[in-house]
Amino acid sequence: MIKRFVMIAVVLVLALSPVVSGGDAGDTYDIREQSIEVSAADFTLRDLEGKTHVLSEYAGKTVLLNFTTTWCPYCIKDIPNLKKIYSEYKDRDFVLFSIYIQESDTKVASFAKKYKLPYTVLLDTDGRIAQSYGVRGVPTKILVDKKGTILCLACRSLDVMLDKEMGKGN
Repeated sequence: MIKRFVMIAVVLVLALSPVVSGGDAGDTYDIREQSIEVSAADFTLRDLEGKTHVLSEYAGKTVLLNFTTTWCPYCIKDIPNLKKIYSEYKDRDFVLFSIYIQESDTKVASFAKKYKLPYTVLLDTDGRIAQSYGVRGVPTKILVDKKGTILCLACRSLDVMLDKEMGKGN
């Protein structure tokens, strides 16, 4: 019985090893080459001054969508990093939209003033845009390339992806 179990386990390990390892041994994996390859859903949202922004009108620019809230401690902790990213790329066909989900204009305006946010703040008052992008928690960052293709969802390697997209680094 034990021999049979061991034999089945060995066969399963051998059969599944290409799946687990990602394919052929000759394949190379580079995180900088990974993207989602889906078009970003178009949307129209208002900023704090009441101006409407349509995502598709930013074709030709790299767009970082930062889904966030005023009450999220991780979002607040991330503000200095977002300011740094914005400062580094703002003059290079780059747009950063910080999209506040299901919050009032006055609360977000007060928050933006308190933290001196230099980038565009948008209001997703009913949460429909966040839902259309599958946002399950905040902060969630989505990087969209100049052609409107999503490069990463919930970007964990944002710096690497931005450097590649903006022509910096390897």
